[in-house]
Amino acid sequence: MARLRIVIADDERPARSFLASVLRSFDDVTVVGEAASGREAVRLIERERPDLALLDLQMPELDGFGVVKMLKKGATPLIAFVTAYDEYAVRAFEMNAVDYLLKPVESRRVRQTLNRAQERIEHAEIVAEEGTRVNDAIQAYEAAAKPSYLERVPIRQRDDVILIPVVHIASIVAEAELLHVSTIKGERYTINYRLKDLEARLEPDRFIRLSRGTLANIDLITKVSMMPGRTHVVILSNGQTLQVSRLQSRILRNRLLRL
Repeated sequence: MARLRIVIADDERPARSFLASVLRSFDDVTVVGEAASGREAVRLIERERPDLALLDLQMPELDGFGVVKMLKKGATPLIAFVTAYDEYAVRAFEMNAVDYLLKPVESRRVRQTLNRAQERIEHAEIVAEEGTRVNDAIQAYEAAAKPSYLERVPIRQRDDVILIPVVHIASIVAEAELLHVSTIKGERYTINYRLKDLEARLEPDRFIRLSRGTLANIDLITKVSMMPGRTHVVILSNGQTLQVSRLQSRILRNRLLRL
């Protein structure tokens, strides 16, 4: 049997390295590439045409779902999502014949995923329908996992905890392991938290990602200026000026700048 060609996409290097190590312990697997972002994953998958892609669900700028949606028609391999969500939420994948790996990943569970992939490859007609099957699973997952979004963000200051209503947050900017939270009134607070983890707990219709390390309150964007290279700068009602990456500029144009 031919080796299973696999691509891994996870923005966290330790998680990516551990998964690659587990995969390389199997003699019927070849890891043909690793991606540290969703955008890298799209390019890698379309170039290498792997049999299986292991996609982290939560990646900055472009998550696992976004990767699937951006792949060219006919370029979608078998997909297994890697997620930290609890077992109840990920059942949607299983019911729709799309596999998942629950973090922390176990070697035994990886082996099961590989076996499922091999079985499906033996039935070429099933693989040919993978794009439709994955999109069906995404819809089922989004319907099943109804998250409870934060209404306030607790921020500790010495012996006190300040509760900032989410509707008062203008922007969240990451700097190393810290997040700088700015409010409508121009107040600035700092917390030790990962941006992608906080973003997952915020209502997606309220915030938009401007770059790998920046979120902004959509309702507070008052002006968008075009910059060289088809990037943008946004101005918020509190006076903040924030840069928008090239990828997010395209998303911003589609979401905000068209009638």
